[in-house]
Amino acid sequence: MRAALIALALLAGLAPAAMADRLKDITSVAGVRSNPLVGYGIVVGLAGSGDGNSGLTLQSLQSLISRLGLTVEASDLNAKNAAAVMVTAELAPFMKEGQVLDVTVSTVGSAKSLKGGTLLMTPLMGADGEIYAIAQGNLIVGGLGVEGKDGSSLTVNIPTVGRIPRGGTVERMVEAPFQDTDNLILNLNRPDFSTAAAVAKAVNEVFGPDVATPIDGTSVAVRAPYDPGQRVTFMGMLENIDVTPDAPAAKVVVNSRTGTVVIGGHVRVTPAAVTHGSLTVSISEDPQVNQSATVVTGDGTVVVPGETTVTPDSTVAATEENPRAFVFDPGVSLASLVDAINAVGASPSDLVAILEALREAGALRAELVVI
Repeated sequence: MRAALIALALLAGLAPAAMADRLKDITSVAGVRSNPLVGYGIVVGLAGSGDGNSGLTLQSLQSLISRLGLTVEASDLNAKNAAAVMVTAELAPFMKEGQVLDVTVSTVGSAKSLKGGTLLMTPLMGADGEIYAIAQGNLIVGGLGVEGKDGSSLTVNIPTVGRIPRGGTVERMVEAPFQDTDNLILNLNRPDFSTAAAVAKAVNEVFGPDVATPIDGTSVAVRAPYDPGQRVTFMGMLENIDVTPDAPAAKVVVNSRTGTVVIGGHVRVTPAAVTHGSLTVSISEDPQVNQSATVVTGDGTVVVPGETTVTPDSTVAATEENPRAFVFDPGVSLASLVDAINAVGASPSDLVAILEALREAGALRAELVVI
């Protein structure tokens, strides 16, 4: 028995920390990020679902054809089989010239569908106005749109947006400071001073003292090797270190559009008494309509009936539920809070009202966030 207990103790010591996360899941490296790209292009080959006589598309077609050595007037063109589109893509970090990326194509005119279309060569620019990729290829459209001559239509998904897998080719690399700095800066996805200190401690336990230094509640500086090959290996080891993030601050998040309420696990309530009740007033209208009858005399004369009269008949009723009260003990936990509110049958709007009242009374030990 003693040997078994010793073995269990050793296994417990070797087991990873509970609720531990890898650094790659809770941090990002400063300067290592993707860059959005955007461009304007033309999709051709549509089956009559294009922009038609849109001035923007006709002008774009005229400019494109003129660059190919032909002279044509915009009035001589018809863009029913073409569409003006915006092309977007994400340039991942460290992508080199010649590598490919996926692009998304979206209409900007009156085109009904991009199904069956082909995107012509489109330069994709970054925020600095420089061209970083070129896009071209056949579109994959998951939506479908049809329209009848009587005006009826049917649309499935979104036929005005398509994708071109591997449709973009990188023409220029974005320089990243990964190899040029003495220290790698790890930025926490959720700023927290305790978590930043825990990250630095975990890194120093693996690589030695003073390798990692917390800068503030968001960033941790880590000394890295100067050799590029060693730096990549070092980063691969670094991002797989397990760290247990500190518990987040107590918050109650309310979605005002959907009525969803999320209560954090560290929310506490000080002693407070809450009374919950509701008053319902209902008004029903049942107007009485009196129509005068047509009268025919003995000699056959028809007497025209009088005007129709409407007599209002309203019924007003008021019902009030018996108010129900509940008391929160000192430091009540999340489970007790939810059970108490559910016991009185509170709706999401009632729950928000109760939480706001508790906050105003100073009894809610949490931040109330409305989104």
